[in-house]
Amino acid sequence: MRQKKIPMRKCTGCSEMKEKRQLVRVVKAPDIKDENGQVIKQGEISVDTTGKKPGRGAYVCNDPKCLSAARKARRFEKAFSCKIPDEVYEKLEQQLGM
Repeated sequence: MRQKKIPMRKCTGCSEMKEKRQLVRVVKAPDIKDENGQVIKQGEISVDTTGKKPGRGAYVCNDPKCLSAARKARRFEKAFSCKIPDEVYEKLEQQLGM
């Protein structure tokens, strides 16, 4: 019998490949555009607990050290090409138990 493939993702903090379900997903929702293609509203950045929200995702370990390393190196800003509000970092810190 063939084994099921385990999805792997890279942590933005420590850059290690780990199983997807061991990591926390941070997602940027798609931008809202008008009929001419102009951006009306930027997509919201939030913590995705289900792993099913639409949008661009970045992953971080359940380790506070990885989150602080990703925040210090601005890796979420680079992944999403926008500024990350402090509320998102605070929500992540609460979820990781910092």
